[in-house]
Amino acid sequence: MARAQFGRGRSVAPPPDPFGFELSFLAIFLSLLVKDESMRDFLSFEPLYQERVWGGRALETALGRGLPSGRPIGESWEIVDRPEAQSVVASGPWRGSTLRQVILDHGDEVMGPRWDRSRPFPLLVKWLDCRERLSLQVHPPAEVAPALGGEPKTENWYIADAAPGAQLIVGLVAGTRPADFEAALAAGALERCVRRFPVGRGDSVLVRSGEVHAIDAGNLILEIQQNSDTTYRVYDWGRMGLDGKPRQMHLRESLQSIRWDAPPVAPVRASRTRAVIAECAEFRIERVPLAAGERLSLPAGQEPKLVSVVEGRVGNWSRGANLLVPYSAPVDAAASEEAMVLVTSGFA
Repeated sequence: MARAQFGRGRSVAPPPDPFGFELSFLAIFLSLLVKDESMRDFLSFEPLYQERVWGGRALETALGRGLPSGRPIGESWEIVDRPEAQSVVASGPWRGSTLRQVILDHGDEVMGPRWDRSRPFPLLVKWLDCRERLSLQVHPPAEVAPALGGEPKTENWYIADAAPGAQLIVGLVAGTRPADFEAALAAGALERCVRRFPVGRGDSVLVRSGEVHAIDAGNLILEIQQNSDTTYRVYDWGRMGLDGKPRQMHLRESLQSIRWDAPPVAPVRASRTRAVIAECAEFRIERVPLAAGERLSLPAGQEPKLVSVVEGRVGNWSRGANLLVPYSAPVDAAASEEAMVLVTSGFA
């Protein structure tokens, strides 16, 4: 036992404390218990709504969201960790905390023991209400982005709803070269250079950095992407911005970013079978259909995951919910009706 020092070199044993050890042990045990329980909660966040010239009100009508009145809302940022935009926890013991703060304080429990807490959360999750067609655009590949002052962005689109005849534009017609592209742009005839295909509810498509693309009108999309907000617009179909002026184009950056020899992109068509619908270096997305009463079960202690309810209801989560499931948290929830869930992993 350690001895306390008093006076001139005389040592005196501390008085006996029959409860000190037990109380200290109990305090440590309770602190660990509270810590474990806290990170067994799933993290849901307050949505960040973004006004867009091409947006509408489908997040209200299809997902039951309360939107700002009188404005075209094109995006809901569901999970984001960026300097200019932070998700805030909506409920539970961490309510009011930003995603950045939660990772700084509890990085091991949320992201896993090997995660560098100074790193931002690597994905950005959005709902997109594309009432009108989006601009033709491209995101820079990783090998080009630093020189352009941007960030790479590979993304996956899950079509939650689609109007009859809805389409996507992804990639170039085979053999299109930069000179062909520029000539078509100058002539207002870019349609002849891009690949277009129809989509319906439940389809999914992976769009990699460097692939020129546009979302056509009438699509409600869940977008799961790299944590990036770099977009280079090529063409905006003659549309004016919210301020009544043409939006800025980025032709020089776009021409440097487009992958001219990228292979054709094909959507993964809707199905009620469990399957991986997107897999890349940045993330992996699995489609999980559930019958009424069937359970979604995911173990703890492997990796953090995202759970997105794109159809029906699972546990307390209704259609439109996007949850961050911490590394330390298991999932065991029953579908109260036929449902479809996307489980995203492979990002940590």
